[in-house]
Amino acid sequence: MQTAEVIIIGGGIVGSSIAYHLTAAGCKDVLVIERETAQGKGSTGKSMGGVRAQFSTPVNIQMSLYSIPFYASFDERLGYPAEYRPQGYLFCAISDKHLAYLRANQEKQIALGLKNVRMVSADEIRSLYPQLRSDDILGGSFCSTDGFVDPYSVMNGFMAWAADHGAKLWKNTQVTGINKDGNGITTVETTKGPVSTRKVVNAAGAWAAAIAGMAGVDLPVEPLRRMLVPTEPFDQFPHTAPMIIDMSTGFHFRPESRGFLLAWNDPEETPGFKTDFEPSFIEKILVRAADRVPVFENVAVNPKRAWAGLYEMTPDHHPILGEAPGVPGFFLANGFSGHGVMHAPATGKILSDLILHGKTDLIDASLLSLTRFAEGRMIEETAVL
Repeated sequence: MQTAEVIIIGGGIVGSSIAYHLTAAGCKDVLVIERETAQGKGSTGKSMGGVRAQFSTPVNIQMSLYSIPFYASFDERLGYPAEYRPQGYLFCAISDKHLAYLRANQEKQIALGLKNVRMVSADEIRSLYPQLRSDDILGGSFCSTDGFVDPYSVMNGFMAWAADHGAKLWKNTQVTGINKDGNGITTVETTKGPVSTRKVVNAAGAWAAAIAGMAGVDLPVEPLRRMLVPTEPFDQFPHTAPMIIDMSTGFHFRPESRGFLLAWNDPEETPGFKTDFEPSFIEKILVRAADRVPVFENVAVNPKRAWAGLYEMTPDHHPILGEAPGVPGFFLANGFSGHGVMHAPATGKILSDLILHGKTDLIDASLLSLTRFAEGRMIEETAVL
């Protein structure tokens, strides 16, 4: 029978980061199992690629404070490109309540060590981006180290570095079962045969609940479709712009190639494994786009280039990290609720620490344990896009 010190189920950006961090910490016998013929066919390849530290909860801010500097030094550190572009995130407040919310978040962010975040006035927003309809904008919040990465490139960099240093990747391989004894995990059954191990990481993204079920763990993670619409080349808005968020509707957009990438969380969307793009979404998003950015009335969109991906949602929009209660050796890295790409470096570090040392100093890991739901101590993230 084949053996591995740690098996990671799921070869997306999170699984690849965990493989990198484990390998970099000296764990030589890491096996990543990816069910697709190529990595990144799940949520990683469908992501908008935004990275930000402008969150409302300390644990999310702390994870960003590790992840964003990691992305800034990724190319140098790993020898592979992350394509990190620190163009910022600009939240546009439409009410006094929005402004108070941004200020309160900013106090937490600065207290935890974020240096480049500041409030901006309505006049500054108008002068920077006169193309925005700003009659109702009261001000906003901007962080210059927020920005974008190429998730596919990051995933490949993490996995290539890990493979160069001893990790193995099995593609086109299904996990069919997880076996346990009185001391925890014993083997993982796969379509390439069983593998003996005492440590398994569930990094299966939107499909994590089924993998957890194989180990007898009830995981409250469900898939939710998110759709993205890229525009055709468009030069009537500056390509140096940050991710701009209209807090009145949740519509947000950023430069992408020679056009823009448009996003909006449709409140009518229901959970499920829906990965087809719904053409009626284009009109919904373009109405909101043109309302905030009138020049977008002229923007061309090719429905064939739009796509849908899956968020992996938890009840409190925070990930579930750490060892599963009652199943020694079964580790969870699930439920990022849209923040998997931006928090992949921190997740890799946290899981590597917990697997190898039983503790981490990056965050208070108990906050994100699976037991929080049963114990009624959910931590609600309100800054969800």
